[in-house]
Amino acid sequence: MATHIGYAVPQGSLDFWKNRLGEHQISLQENEIFGEKLISFNDPDGLQLQFIETKDDRKAWTTTDINAEHALKGFHNITLSLKEADPTLKVLTDILGYSLEQQDDNRYRLTTDSIDTANSVDIIADKNLPYGKNAAGTNHHVAFRVKDDNVLMEYREKVLSAGLDITPKIDRDYFFSLYFREPGGVLFELATDNPGFTVDEPLSSLGSALKLPKQYESYRSQIEQTLPKID
Repeated sequence: MATHIGYAVPQGSLDFWKNRLGEHQISLQENEIFGEKLISFNDPDGLQLQFIETKDDRKAWTTTDINAEHALKGFHNITLSLKEADPTLKVLTDILGYSLEQQDDNRYRLTTDSIDTANSVDIIADKNLPYGKNAAGTNHHVAFRVKDDNVLMEYREKVLSAGLDITPKIDRDYFFSLYFREPGGVLFELATDNPGFTVDEPLSSLGSALKLPKQYESYRSQIEQTLPKID
């Protein structure tokens, strides 16, 4: 399964986050992986999160409590926990264009030079791991971004040529996607940039109102009732 979600935070900001998490009675562990300092903790459902100090030039979203010196920059990496690494390494390198950057015993880090950030996949290989089961506190799938649906279908042919099953192209209104399971059992999604989230509202108002794909519009009232209130 995909087990840990890593977020990039500015270098020198971990003390701030340790104090902030402590104020909310959230226990954490400190570690260093491939030369990067990090803290690990679980959300209320048990989802495993990591804040990783790394160089990242993305502009952070700040609040009155969290300034740019400490704010999250976005995704840094995803960690896959697998019984064996080699079959998944082959998919990431031969199909998706990643390169093996580092290895430390049974931990591997792969990166892509297609983008400068959020470009790492870590693998932990352990033949004694139990099989994963999706439930609260787990990741359902890992999504990889592609330019458009023409590129998407090129990747579909690559996946099929490797002998793996993959879905037909699915129209998600805001993007097109494909799904396939890599040999270790993790569900991968390939999702396009096009047509984008501005197809039904301007960028200036993005996020200010609930927009739904067509197939869920009939459930609007039920969905709105379950959403948390945002001040």
